[in-house]
Amino acid sequence: ELHDLMFSLDWIKAKTELVGPAHLIHEYVEYSSILDQKNSTVRENFQEFLSLNGHLLGRQPFPDVIQLGLCQPETSEVYQQAKLHAQRETGAFYLEWINKKSLKNLYRLVVRPHRDAVYHACFSKDRQRIASCGADKTLQVFKAESGERLLEISAHDDEILCCTFSADGEFVATCSADKKVKVWNSRTGQCKCVYEEHSEQVNCCQFNNRSGQYLLATCSNDTYIKLWDLNKKYCRNTMIGHVSSVNHCRFSPNDEYVASCSTDGTVKLWEARSGNERKSIEVKDFFKNADEQTDDVEVLVKCCSWSRNGNMILVVAKNKLLLFDVKTCDLLTQVIVSHHSTIQYCDFCPGDELVAVALSHCSVELWNIKSLSKVAYCRGHMSWVHCVTFSPDGSLFLTSSDDQTVRIWETKKVCKSSDAVLKSELDVVFHDGEVMILAIYNQKHLQLLNGNTDSVVMQTAAQGSPISCCCLSEDLKFAAFGQESGTIKVLQLLDGKVLKSQEAYRMSVQHCRFTSDCQTLISSAHDSVIQVWNWQLDECVFLKGHKEAIKDFRLLENSKLLSWSFDGTVKVWNITTGNTEKDFACHGGAVLSCAVSPDGSKFSSTSADKTAKIWSFESSSVLHELKGHEACVRCCTFSPNNKLLATGDDKGEIRIWDILTGALLHFCSPVTLDEGEPTHGGWVTGLSFSPDSKMLVSSGGYLKWWNVTTGESLQTFYTNGTNLKSIHVSPNFKLYVTVDNLGILYVLQKL
Repeated sequence: ELHDLMFSLDWIKAKTELVGPAHLIHEYVEYSSILDQKNSTVRENFQEFLSLNGHLLGRQPFPDVIQLGLCQPETSEVYQQAKLHAQRETGAFYLEWINKKSLKNLYRLVVRPHRDAVYHACFSKDRQRIASCGADKTLQVFKAESGERLLEISAHDDEILCCTFSADGEFVATCSADKKVKVWNSRTGQCKCVYEEHSEQVNCCQFNNRSGQYLLATCSNDTYIKLWDLNKKYCRNTMIGHVSSVNHCRFSPNDEYVASCSTDGTVKLWEARSGNERKSIEVKDFFKNADEQTDDVEVLVKCCSWSRNGNMILVVAKNKLLLFDVKTCDLLTQVIVSHHSTIQYCDFCPGDELVAVALSHCSVELWNIKSLSKVAYCRGHMSWVHCVTFSPDGSLFLTSSDDQTVRIWETKKVCKSSDAVLKSELDVVFHDGEVMILAIYNQKHLQLLNGNTDSVVMQTAAQGSPISCCCLSEDLKFAAFGQESGTIKVLQLLDGKVLKSQEAYRMSVQHCRFTSDCQTLISSAHDSVIQVWNWQLDECVFLKGHKEAIKDFRLLENSKLLSWSFDGTVKVWNITTGNTEKDFACHGGAVLSCAVSPDGSKFSSTSADKTAKIWSFESSSVLHELKGHEACVRCCTFSPNNKLLATGDDKGEIRIWDILTGALLHFCSPVTLDEGEPTHGGWVTGLSFSPDSKMLVSSGGYLKWWNVTTGESLQTFYTNGTNLKSIHVSPNFKLYVTVDNLGILYVLQKL
């Protein structure tokens, strides 16, 4: 009976709706010996499903467990049960992720302990518990294996910036923007000490490494590091020497020294016993140009981490990792981790070769500090990663983020994985039942993918400059791409051979599209000119008239083109002559999108001025101004029956309008929302109606399908990442293609 109960999606749905996923994960762990007598693999399937989807199963409205199950590997019992459920439920809307085989789940557990950003998290010494803290002013303690909450404390009057376990796990210390440091009993939640000697926000707190003596180091924007003995009421030592905010502090492995990192561009080493400054490393010296004075250089040293033997210290500033010899203060090595983001945090693996770094662009990287090579790139967070910390034995590491989650990763599993990243700019052609996808792979390659088989049909060599946009011809003979350098190229899809190349712009190319005869390529960059290039004859026509950058364009019939711009205007061009045929002064703000009605008589425009408008091509006049959105109106689309217009905005709201009268018919939005969770998970970026005009699909933080008549949600597909830029839909409304901000491709098929 226990097997039948716990190996059931119905049970998972009922129990998680009632008490959340952590209790259930705990039960799979607790009863594993009994459950494994029947089938250990099935128990692992269910436990993994809950561990990786727990952060979703705590949401309101409650997600569809069957749809989540359909995203599991096809060999999983969870997937097989979900497939049977989906096939039995007539009239329900479910989606098969047909290319999911290529995705590896690298994290072991995802926990959503907070209602706001999670600034810090750490393991207890025995690896059994995790403490986390953040912007919601709470301290959370939960089981590292299941995510089950053990303790929740409303700990401070302002954001909690750091937390730390004592070496024996008895206490947890917290420090906050409210200038206070507090020490709690980690089992009962009882407050043992409150220290109020700092005069500014306290950025970091760190217990010493040895059991038996409770020493706590703290540092603050008041420029001081303080050392506290938990048996005493007042500060034991105040370390004075920094001239700006102190961001981070850590005891050396033998507890003899405390290292501190400051906005003044230095790392200082202090004797823990006396509080005297022992050494100072001028980190900012390694960032100055030859002609700069050291005093002119501003370098915020973010954090540091000691090697296991205490002979080296790793320091983070801007986008660099710097490794110093503690005795001589000499720089041993340095690595520029990223040119596009800053490092938020770092931690040495206890084995001393691996270093984990948390980056501002939602990812975590593992580096081998000896070979100076990146060994893993960990995607999964949907916003800035603030913290990364290894477990005491180095087998696991955890990360915490603005996305309200703490994720636990297996170090070996992550290091064995290789991760290819697609950019969100792609083009899709639905051809004879096949889905052909042109995508930008690892920035400098172009890939043609068969979405049905998840196979790479063609891949170009690496280009000299990153690729910024791409397009396919409808007959699948040609592809084109634009580069950040301003170059555009046309290539033959059969072999990837470049047929024509042109240095078209002095800036990054934003959009490119073939005409229906494939002989002409139309492109735009970050300027106000559209280029019409007959690449076969090597002839160009330039469409000049917009006063600000082109947002986008679309082809009309009879050699006409519709373009819209940040200057608030929409124009109709003759691409043969280059002349403007119609000029619409549409909005007071940037025009963000346009759509053309199925009969070709009207178009709609949406804007940063929070309005949408419907226009007549013939009379050049506005037919309806659609007001009511409370944010930028990002996208719009007409229904195939020519009766409705859907608009989506940056608050995640979708509205359905009557074209004939301009009346608002429906809102499409969830009835209830998680606190702090935007509708649709963010901006609505794409909309598409079904051929019968009865359903609507939208892209945003995730994908949603709606009943157009009632405005009710039919299904939600939660992608691993977020910020979906667009949704490509097949003519029969059964296939959907998108890419998330982690570079993961989704080819979805309606069951």
